[in-house]
Amino acid sequence: MRITPNSQTETQLKAGPAEPQSTAGSGNFTMSTANQESGTLGTNMMSIALIGPEAQRRKAVASALAAWPAGETREFSSYPPSLDDVPRLLEQNYDVIIIDLDSNPEYALDLVESICVNGQATVMIYSAKADSELLVRCMRAGAREFLTTPFAPGVMAEALVRASVRRPTPRAVAVAAPPPQGKKTEGRFLVFMGAKGGAGVTTLACNYAVSLAQESGLKTLLIDLDLPFGSAAIDLGITAEYSTMNALQNSSRLDSSFFSRLVAKHSSGLFVLASPGKVTDTSYAKEDMDKMLEVARQEYDYVVVDAGCRLDLTTTPLFGKASTVYLVTQVGVPELRNSNVLITEFFSSGVPELEIVLNRYMPRSMGIDEEHITKALTRPAQWRIPCDYATTRRMQNLATPLAMEDTPISRAIRDMARAVCGLEPEGERKSPDKKKRFVSLFG
Repeated sequence: MRITPNSQTETQLKAGPAEPQSTAGSGNFTMSTANQESGTLGTNMMSIALIGPEAQRRKAVASALAAWPAGETREFSSYPPSLDDVPRLLEQNYDVIIIDLDSNPEYALDLVESICVNGQATVMIYSAKADSELLVRCMRAGAREFLTTPFAPGVMAEALVRASVRRPTPRAVAVAAPPPQGKKTEGRFLVFMGAKGGAGVTTLACNYAVSLAQESGLKTLLIDLDLPFGSAAIDLGITAEYSTMNALQNSSRLDSSFFSRLVAKHSSGLFVLASPGKVTDTSYAKEDMDKMLEVARQEYDYVVVDAGCRLDLTTTPLFGKASTVYLVTQVGVPELRNSNVLITEFFSSGVPELEIVLNRYMPRSMGIDEEHITKALTRPAQWRIPCDYATTRRMQNLATPLAMEDTPISRAIRDMARAVCGLEPEGERKSPDKKKRFVSLFG
């Protein structure tokens, strides 16, 4: 680990409005020039930015980073003067940005959110306060790690290992032939529907949508149609001012400009049209749904829909326009019975395409073998999402998508998203040589 020390010779980034007061009393965002000529790091090296106005705390973090063998750290002695300076910071293409929370919590949280919205770096927060409410706010702003000082042995190393796993790698994106006369290709509808309440439709739809936005690099929208109490926004940590009902009940003036004001944006780049989340009038006409879907398809490359367990939607334009419907079920008698009925009644023709997702799947401990599962479903299931209650519950409590982590569940969901993009599963990308390099690097 090379740490660029603070020195009297510093490069001051673009001057901006005075920052909120911090305990360091500095209004300048400065970075030392030592080793700047190093430029591109080695293939396995991680570039780390450490932003800490308070010198003693920053040095403690730098000491913990010094034990990391595969990274280069640059220290910043103050916050950026304004959030307008964030693009200058992101131009350095840091893999990890570590920020002092205690010097100015509100400004630090705004800084975290701005970095997460505009860049792909893993953001970590360090603080002397183990405050659960503050932790939730940090995670909702987009921070991936909340580190409490003084650090316990190994904590920093473990956080950096997780960050290295998340580090983006160049992805091959399937490129379709351009449509004639420059006309934009209409987006694809991907609908998640549950065979029974509590099957986990919203969890899968949210994490699939985040993965799809990241894997494809294309404009992706999640619509929560589990009215009125859909929880997609809660799971993603989004506070939405408007909802699906605002779109449906104002269809007469619904266009791309109006629609863009109704959606909220997640730090992953995913756009979300949330459910109202409260008791409200949910009446609308078939034409209202049709108009909303058409506008969404014109503006987004992928439109993921959380349909909950609403059978009434099977007769709406949604299912007529869907390219794929994911039927989410579990291995249990009631769920398999319901799945059989739904498949027979609504999907026997093969249009739209149906893919069955076995959620919370536990092989060899379900009491129902594969043969009986396939017989009940009338066809094989395409996807199996492992059962990991603790990970899922943590995601819901902290509003941190599973797709942002590296777990068996997240890998299975990413493979679903990659299949839609025309990309090979993650497991097939990892060569034995790459695996050996990873092991040698992290022991």
